[in-house]
Amino acid sequence: MVKKIFLFLVYGFAVFGILLTLIFFAVKFGLTNEGGIVDKQRNTFLAPDSVVEPSWTRGDEWAVLKEAIIRDQEPLNRAAESANISARLIVAQLVVEQLRLFHSNRELFKTVFAPLKVLGNQSQFSWGVMGIKQETARNIENNLKDKSSPFYLGPAFEHLLDFTTADPDQERFARLTDENDRYYSYLYASLYMKELLRQWQNAGFDISNRPEIMSTLYNIGFENSHPKPDPQSGGSEITIGEKTYSFGALAAEFYNSQELRQHFPN
Repeated sequence: MVKKIFLFLVYGFAVFGILLTLIFFAVKFGLTNEGGIVDKQRNTFLAPDSVVEPSWTRGDEWAVLKEAIIRDQEPLNRAAESANISARLIVAQLVVEQLRLFHSNRELFKTVFAPLKVLGNQSQFSWGVMGIKQETARNIENNLKDKSSPFYLGPAFEHLLDFTTADPDQERFARLTDENDRYYSYLYASLYMKELLRQWQNAGFDISNRPEIMSTLYNIGFENSHPKPDPQSGGSEITIGEKTYSFGALAAEFYNSQELRQHFPN
């Protein structure tokens, strides 16, 4: 019996190790990335004063999400101030990440998120409420230090993500998945967008007034950010009800809507 238990444990750990290895390489080589779409028109992103109620605001998901975001106003604004970027732009990414989670996992929404009115905290392929991957987080950190990088923000930002322990990987994971204080989750997202914006500015293109482009870049990553004069919004497909959005389009629709504007103005 002892031998059987021993063999069971050995084989179990071996299978678990193989699964972890497969997951690591799947993430590393982009096999977990979702297929995306490119939006054909830009006119839907140019109406910040529109009073039309977006269709995604009519469900229980938005009612829950709205309340949870308002409770996080302080760490959101603190992160935005640290990175010197619009808090509303951070919230636009948060809205899309959370709506995608709420609508893709209905059972979890009904049993956990809705009753508790909390944000969904991811901890597998992407981490935290902002859905940041480990490799992306590392790139954000490295860009703060690398003076030769087109994403480099300057000496004032270099130490914002300095680690305080001898285990950066564990500390990074703890930062991004902390359910009690999401400041670091929002700070990583803020610096991520700030670095993307700086890359485009260095190339001579200002996209600071293009939330659909900023959000698309947030979704597709550093490696797919190629400054050019005629960028198009797009990104992962997100279906809410009977309507399918791109990541960039949905983020811009929130950004230009009247939703949460009293808490997070432009």
